Amino acid sequence: MSNKLRIGTRGSQLALWQANWVKEQLIRKHPDLMVEIHTIKTTGDKILDVPLAKVGGKGLFVKEIEEALLDKSVDIAVHSMKDVPTDLPEGLGIVAIPPREDPRDAVLGQTRVPILELPQGAKIGTSSLRRQAQLFAARPDFVIEPLRGNINTRLRKLKEGMYDAIILAMAGVKRLGWEHEVTEVIDPDVMLPAIGQGALGIEARLDDESTLERIAFLNDDITASCVAAERAFLHRLEGGCQVPIAAYAVRLGDEILLTGLVGSVDGRKIIKESDQGPAKEAALLGNALATRILEAGGREILEEVYCRELS
Repeated sequence: MSNKLRIGTRGSQLALWQANWVKEQLIRKHPDLMVEIHTIKTTGDKILDVPLAKVGGKGLFVKEIEEALLDKSVDIAVHSMKDVPTDLPEGLGIVAIPPREDPRDAVLGQTRVPILELPQGAKIGTSSLRRQAQLFAARPDFVIEPLRGNINTRLRKLKEGMYDAIILAMAGVKRLGWEHEVTEVIDPDVMLPAIGQGALGIEARLDDESTLERIAFLNDDITASCVAAERAFLHRLEGGCQVPIAAYAVRLGDEILLTGLVGSVDGRKIIKESDQGPAKEAALLGNALATRILEAGGREILEEVYCRELS
């Protein structure tokens, strides 16, 4: 067994924080292990002037890293789970999901006025169609403006007055130590998070037994089961970045409570449902909830966006 392990990651400030956190855990568990971090530029990192929803969205932040895994230039990849498509390349798998950070959305505003109480026509920065739909459902008068770039860039744009408020994932804000900039944390009842938000996924080659053995300790069963339910929901809906889809699961003992949502981009149609079931049947729960939402009107919303009939 080699005493070296290579981590593939994006080069953003947050991605490097996440990769270094995994590196620290590995070295703590395996003191003799040499861990290297390899930064890889992904398609999503290269497209900075176009909303990701307009270029497809699926796999934009993982494709090149997965290619590095397949050609064995890295041993594991560390991803934000919300960036990972539900269909993975043959031979690869998400083999460990550490404990989840705060899954909620955070508001960074010019003032401490709650986001839904901002003045008429307030300008909100986000490139997430999921956030946009839920904001428009509550406040159709808002002006939603695209927001890309790392957290420093986004904060600078806020401070320059380009927006009245911006919305970021609380997990990333906390990991980078920017909590002091947060003016409001949005309850999931008000804004349902993205699938896998706040969770990290460690991807590896499924035939690399020594690596799988080394990283198994990083997996958290509670987080993994919740994320499995959310991703099964997304998979059933064939969802990508082009449509507002959200899901959030919480563990209640041996059960999972899953809430899912499908909405139109303008927020006029929102289908939101919840269901509960055994944690060991997380994927079945996600699939069943998605089917229920499709039958409750979600199918029409998705067909409108995808311009095709869904099975």
